[in-house]
Amino acid sequence: MVGTSLTAGLGLDPEDAYPALLQRKADSVGLHFDFVNAGLSGETSAGALRRVDWLLRGPADVVVIETGANDGLRGLNVDSTRANLRALIGKVKAARPSARILLAQMEAPPNLGAKYTAAFRAMYQDVARETGVSVMPFLLEGVAGVTRLNQGDGIHPNEEGEQIVASNVWRALEPVLRELDGVASSG
Repeated sequence: MVGTSLTAGLGLDPEDAYPALLQRKADSVGLHFDFVNAGLSGETSAGALRRVDWLLRGPADVVVIETGANDGLRGLNVDSTRANLRALIGKVKAARPSARILLAQMEAPPNLGAKYTAAFRAMYQDVARETGVSVMPFLLEGVAGVTRLNQGDGIHPNEEGEQIVASNVWRALEPVLRELDGVASSG
């Protein structure tokens, strides 16, 4: 799972970060996949693009890409972020042609203006359509802006919020894992 501090689980024990929670969910339903938390705090889409080659040195059946949140927080140019997302997906496809790619929808903070936040939101759907990957719902759906579900910084989920994030990701990820598991079992 390529991502930012949201994937890394900033401020939490690594076992409370959503990738570890997903590992437990998969294990509990008999889906035998190893989840790798490749979250890096503060990383922008440009940073993810720079380090993805290193991350893809190992095997990958599914690659979840959670990036862009820091681009949005910094008000970076949407076209630049879009180009980085396209290039990132291109590198994953080149290195792991059979891997399924899930792109996590991210949102920009509303203080950057309606035009920017709308363009930022649409960018994920556009990139997914252009590259033929699946886009997952907003990673922080039901958590963003809810004080009791976030740490003191108001940005990073606490343990309770992380459970919701894991459920958000699981809804998109579980069908993909079940499909791949079915292919592996029948092949």
